[in-house]
Amino acid sequence: MPLKIIKYLLISVAIILITVCFLYWRGITTPAGSLGRDTQFIIGKGQSVNQISQNLYDAGLIKSKFNFEAYAWLTKQETKIKSGEYNLSPNLTIREIVKILAAGEALSKERKITIVEGWNINDINKYLQDNTIVLANQFSDIAKSRIKNQELRIKNPEFLGDAPPSANLEGYLFPDTYRIFKDAAAEDIVKKMLINFNDKLTDEMRNEIARQGRTIYEIVTMASIIEKEVRTPEDIKIVSGIFWDRIKYGQSLESCATLAYILGVNKEQYSIEDTKIDSPYNTYRNPGLPPGPICNPGLNAINAAIYPQYTEYNYFLNRQDTGETIFSKTLDEHNRNKAKYLK
Repeated sequence: MPLKIIKYLLISVAIILITVCFLYWRGITTPAGSLGRDTQFIIGKGQSVNQISQNLYDAGLIKSKFNFEAYAWLTKQETKIKSGEYNLSPNLTIREIVKILAAGEALSKERKITIVEGWNINDINKYLQDNTIVLANQFSDIAKSRIKNQELRIKNPEFLGDAPPSANLEGYLFPDTYRIFKDAAAEDIVKKMLINFNDKLTDEMRNEIARQGRTIYEIVTMASIIEKEVRTPEDIKIVSGIFWDRIKYGQSLESCATLAYILGVNKEQYSIEDTKIDSPYNTYRNPGLPPGPICNPGLNAINAAIYPQYTEYNYFLNRQDTGETIFSKTLDEHNRNKAKYLK
């Protein structure tokens, strides 16, 4: 081969290599975008670099999966990337992202909050205020707004579709432990809870609700009552069966939990006067379900509302000393249990 051609080929190869190196260098030192809010990015345990690069690309945090994987490999950091939940911005370069992931700088701008099963909107609002997470009533102002007036902007909010026009978000704010940005707005927290509710309510559960001819709103309302009435998952299912039977036969639920909701106080025993309170939430006076949820139920209570256990029991009470649920078949037996355990 003539020397001239060899030189030409070498020069061409050199130009190609220089171009490739330049494009690669620009790719790892140029952010995906100069605009855009920080994103919570999760790396699960055991995820490969290929999976991570795909997720980063899908989230709009990088422009090139190849550049990310090549840089992680060339710098020998592909095995150092740690699982966790990260706060990443599209204005970070690939070099900066790899450095953060390899250093395990997860959650540096986040905090953990725990929403307890059975809390209502006011309880959650107080918790967020007391822990200086949101300003006064920011959370409750959003959560208590009617669903039809909300601009939720979340994926698949169909589960809210069967709620009545007067309904707010009570019942849908899923109790769980969340990681949020330290500067998270109340709206961000609400969205997280609703997305979590949507994820927990599986297709199988939705199909079963529809098969029963009930609405998600009715299920959440029932779940909120039994969440406040009973403690153990086994007892919750039996109580669910008792309550659904009462509705079926046109009886009043006679739930003390609804009296506590109206009065804002829990009592060992409620008086005759308490049971006569004029409120649509008084299930001693009004048959059927109350107008809406009285708290935000957890997954056990929601499952119990969907999959009740029907028994021969018609009554129940909770022992004040142990919390044990005492069931009875007849009113006479129930009254004897009240005399025995509710002193």
